[in-house]
Amino acid sequence: MIRMARGIYLLTLTLMLLLSGMSMAKEEFKVNVSGLYNATGYSQNNFNLGKTGYKDEYFVQMLRLRLSFGYGEHVKAITRLDLGQGWWGVDNIPPSYRIAFASALFDNKDTNYFLHVDQAYIWFDVPSLKAEFRVGRFNWSVGHRLVLDNNYDGIDATFQIAEGYALHLGWAKISEGVASISDLPETKPDERGNTDGRDANLVLASFRFSRNKSALDTYFLYYRDGSFRDGVAYLIDGLYYNRPRFTPQVTKLFILGFSGKTKTGALKLEGEANVLFGKDEIANETHAGFLNTNPGAIDPLKYDINNGDLFGYNIFLKLSYLVSKNWTLGLVAGMGSGDDDPTSGKGNVNKLRTSGFFYITEVWEDSIMPDEEGISPQGLGAPNVRAYRELENTTLFQFFVRVKLSRSLKLFSSLTWLHATQPIYAWTAEGPDLSRSSRDLGWEIDGRLDYILHDGLTLILRAGYLFAGDGARYLVMGHNSTTENAWEFRTTILYKF
Repeated sequence: MIRMARGIYLLTLTLMLLLSGMSMAKEEFKVNVSGLYNATGYSQNNFNLGKTGYKDEYFVQMLRLRLSFGYGEHVKAITRLDLGQGWWGVDNIPPSYRIAFASALFDNKDTNYFLHVDQAYIWFDVPSLKAEFRVGRFNWSVGHRLVLDNNYDGIDATFQIAEGYALHLGWAKISEGVASISDLPETKPDERGNTDGRDANLVLASFRFSRNKSALDTYFLYYRDGSFRDGVAYLIDGLYYNRPRFTPQVTKLFILGFSGKTKTGALKLEGEANVLFGKDEIANETHAGFLNTNPGAIDPLKYDINNGDLFGYNIFLKLSYLVSKNWTLGLVAGMGSGDDDPTSGKGNVNKLRTSGFFYITEVWEDSIMPDEEGISPQGLGAPNVRAYRELENTTLFQFFVRVKLSRSLKLFSSLTWLHATQPIYAWTAEGPDLSRSSRDLGWEIDGRLDYILHDGLTLILRAGYLFAGDGARYLVMGHNSTTENAWEFRTTILYKF
């Protein structure tokens, strides 16, 4: 299926280039530059909920440029660069698993280098076909970024079928298997010991209907990893960050989802629902596996033990009501599936791959960690804490308020109730303790204050406090013998241009 899709796309691309008949030499050459700079200071406290002493204060910064080059309006070369990105106080040295620096936690992400290229692709349109194409490395995302949000190499096309109707098709190459050019199922081991050289690929199709202030997207994703004969899969073994314990490997995945928004008067509604099903074709007999952030260390609780079947879902609703010009009240509800037994049955899956830009809370869920794009280990979903990200095994309800205090000052505050969809079990190094479990994740209160100092320049203060329940303590620590709660204070200077 995927090989046929690749052939069709390459043939289509060739035909489009021949049909376009554009003469760029007669057009004016244009360069467009946009981007942002931010520096964020963190004070994170008790993020391991009292298991050990935890206080971490640090700054991270990033200057991001988006550059567009082209003749006229029909074809452009586009790239996105991160410059001077770093963690204040940590030298910009190439990190390595073999040296014990703090930056080794973010190895293989290019996060401590002076220059990193996130995206590089060519965009062009064919007016006669009402179609747009992209070829190269660019962002792939659907809906509210619950199941997919990552940069991949590939090709996609968007066709305007009629007014308000658009069809989007894409194919992405995600992994080459071993670190070589071989596609054989058996090769000599690479530096990580992997021997299966077959590929991992993604096919995406989505259809959008939009009219006035409403839009509805239907999307379908098919992911296939062929390189699992050596006992590891790209998901989760190739991610270079640690997921929660008892996570399945993903070798085949189908995702079907719906995402939409509408606005009527003062009322705005956003939502998404999706279902995921697939296979974990690696028959693990134990939970043990190499840590993603250190392939020299074994995590005795890494893998889910299942019957080979994967299933999951996410449901998300957000309702906002404009009470007055300066006041907005809102409700958020979300539910993501979980695994009711990490030792048997089906495995749970809630996403293909995300970068954490789905925001609900500051501490529990805000795990913005763009992996190969930057170092921002925020929220309890960071690799050193290993809680959930997005809606994984989480049911929540939130009340929020946004207030525009003046032209320059904005306030946001929220109160969130958090509950596990399926029980979370206590655990020791020997495995899960199925006799002790809880679904109580706790409560969280959050606030954010934005002050616009100049056009494009904003000063931001953010804070969150999680009143952790027993379920959160079982997830993070394996036990509930502590009472400490996690809290964070964050300051940001953000300049967009």
